[in-house]
Amino acid sequence: MAVSTKATAPPKPKASPLARREALTGYLFIAPYLIIGGIFTYGLLLYVFYISFTDLTASFAQKPPQFVGLSNYIRAFSEPDFRTSLGNAFWYFVIVTTFQTIGAILLAVLLNARIKGIRFFRTMLYSPSVASSVVISLIFFWLYQQRGFINYALGTNVAWLREADRIFDPMLQAFGVASAPNFLRGPSVAWTAIMVMNIFTTIPTFMIMFLAALQDIPGHLYEAASIDGATGRRAFWYITLPLLRPVIALVLILGTIGTFQVFDQAYVLTEGGPLKTTLTPTLLIYQKTLGKATQPEAAFGAAMAFILAAIIVAITIIQRRYVERSNQYD
Repeated sequence: MAVSTKATAPPKPKASPLARREALTGYLFIAPYLIIGGIFTYGLLLYVFYISFTDLTASFAQKPPQFVGLSNYIRAFSEPDFRTSLGNAFWYFVIVTTFQTIGAILLAVLLNARIKGIRFFRTMLYSPSVASSVVISLIFFWLYQQRGFINYALGTNVAWLREADRIFDPMLQAFGVASAPNFLRGPSVAWTAIMVMNIFTTIPTFMIMFLAALQDIPGHLYEAASIDGATGRRAFWYITLPLLRPVIALVLILGTIGTFQVFDQAYVLTEGGPLKTTLTPTLLIYQKTLGKATQPEAAFGAAMAFILAAIIVAITIIQRRYVERSNQYD
């Protein structure tokens, strides 16, 4: 008679009554958070997704919303203001994400050095990130005035937040290009001024992340590299940067999300002007949803919000895959 050699899995031990009571107690403690989060986060998210397929307006009490399919999404792509806001957000994303990442890495490297009073410099450089975005925006609002400190220091008389001229116009004119689409002409002077402010206030936050990552790099790697003659810049390019790639990916993703969701600065400083050159998707969604100079269109605002979310998710997936693929070839 053949004997089966297949091993049978041992039966899983049953949880003791004490373990079940402890698990139940734990779930009871987190139940308020789960209920509140489920209702006011996921529940509202599903409701907003539903109304994006309706014609919900401010008069929904007199007229129940009707299902309109993809009309709001189709209208969003044909809306000139929405395309303008996406173009502004794109330039904001490219410029701010690039400079804040590079600046954060360089500052972290400088603050990782063992020099006297380094804690004081770390505190002073991080301090701009402590204030809220509204407070920082109001400070820069006065700095950017025509009689403000920036014009005084530069010896100029520029209305920084009211200039709609595009920064690439002089370069295009030098190449003989008389006219070009607004998108190709780059951001306006006002939008660039807001970018500079945002770079100044976000670099310290990401600097802390890079500084923590730098302090986790084993020192013996640099010692071994110095024996082979790799010091200074070579050690930075071939040891520091490759080991910082996971943090760089995180900073890029967080920066992307933040730049496409910028709202406070544009609302406080310019309200989308001049000539809509600082109009952002979130500011437009706010205006359309609550109604500013027009009837509130909650359904249209919801559709634009989900389109913006899809764009952010797509860009972050591409960034993550690129960084992960770069790590595979190391």
